[in-house]
Amino acid sequence: MHFWDALTSLPPGSMVCLIVALAIAFAFEFINGFHDTANAVTTVIYTKSLKPTPAVLYSGFLNFLGVLLGGTAVAFGIVNLLPVDLLLERSSNSALIMVLSLLLSGVIWNLGTWWMGLPVSSSHTLIGSILGVGLANSLMEGHGISGVNWHKAGEVGAALLLSPFLGFGLAAGLLLVCRYFLCEPKLYEPPVEGDKPPGWIRGVLIATCGGVSYAHGSNDGQKGMGLVLLVLIGFMPFAYALNVSEPSLASRTLEAAVAIERDYNTQKLDLSGEQKSDLATIRKMLQGKESFADLPPDQRWETRLAIFRLEKETSRAMESSEKLRELLYPPVCCLSKAVEYVPLWVIVCTALALGIGTTVGYQRIVVTVAEKIGKTHLTYAQGAVAELVAAGTIMLAAVAGVPVSTTHVLSSGIAGTMVANKSGVQSSTLKKIGLAWVLTLPASMVLGGGIYFLGRSLLG
Repeated sequence: MHFWDALTSLPPGSMVCLIVALAIAFAFEFINGFHDTANAVTTVIYTKSLKPTPAVLYSGFLNFLGVLLGGTAVAFGIVNLLPVDLLLERSSNSALIMVLSLLLSGVIWNLGTWWMGLPVSSSHTLIGSILGVGLANSLMEGHGISGVNWHKAGEVGAALLLSPFLGFGLAAGLLLVCRYFLCEPKLYEPPVEGDKPPGWIRGVLIATCGGVSYAHGSNDGQKGMGLVLLVLIGFMPFAYALNVSEPSLASRTLEAAVAIERDYNTQKLDLSGEQKSDLATIRKMLQGKESFADLPPDQRWETRLAIFRLEKETSRAMESSEKLRELLYPPVCCLSKAVEYVPLWVIVCTALALGIGTTVGYQRIVVTVAEKIGKTHLTYAQGAVAELVAAGTIMLAAVAGVPVSTTHVLSSGIAGTMVANKSGVQSSTLKKIGLAWVLTLPASMVLGGGIYFLGRSLLG
């Protein structure tokens, strides 16, 4: 079922609400573009490697490419923070309030900090909003704090916490290595008026700017995809609960489930009660089905949950034995493909929102990053080193499927190079950035949870 067919099958009120929610989700990614991409273009602008207009257009294009080519692992890291079955267990009004609350809280915090010129993390903001909404919903339903996937939240939190320290240490160390091997004094001094970088360092700066932009698109762009998927799954589970884009995937998923049972028996291992139940559900639902599109809409969510649980439970079992991992890896990958996919139109629209957002509104953050972190302006070497470290760190995170903050990795990298270069840092700016870093997660949690509580109280 294509998006337009699914959209027109909704009641008029739900259709309008879905369109509004999608518009806000893409607006979040647009804001993310000009909020975070300033980090990528700061060095090439301040070292006069590129003029501002070509710099932001170049960065916007590479952000666009990063979203298109960066995969989807981070997107589902975001989706799986919030048990998405909550969206189905609630009434349609509550589902709408839940989605709009996390979207609005993210947009409000990002716009507010951008106006103040603070380079805060869109990742922290989004994740805090999701956690706040999940917690508020769970508390209001009397379920305690079970409304959040705390295991996944811990993984994401660790990545967000450690990445700035990693950026600081690696950037400082790499600059010291450069000072040892590259003895050209001009590289470590702030550019004077009318000065231009040597040709080779200009090429390095342009390349690292492109690397950070591409890495930002591949990591942060997927967060936008995750938001859009939360909206689609919440409003149209019959269309987006399962991957209906591959005609033979239902039959292959059934074969994968049977293969898992066979491999357990071969290894003389016992299936858990939940695995047995999920296998029975998958057999019942998919027997004789070639495509997930052949399933009645009201059965797709039950099938998704059975496949999702079986995949997670089996993945945990794979960690106990290398032999078991070799046997189970192919069928588990097939199960993942059934429930973890992003429609092409979502990828393209997210890429456009991020890419276009990159080209506007970047000046406030650029000034903070370039002029207010260190006591002197950026040098050529500092810009190249900070962006090289940022690009590498963010790309590794994208491959690992964990969201990290472009803002904090690069800002901490610049601070690290300032310390290593003995340029000094402006403690007032670092205190503001640090305070924003500490406050963003709880503030967005409170904001998201508060909006959700207010919406539920007013609209029931």
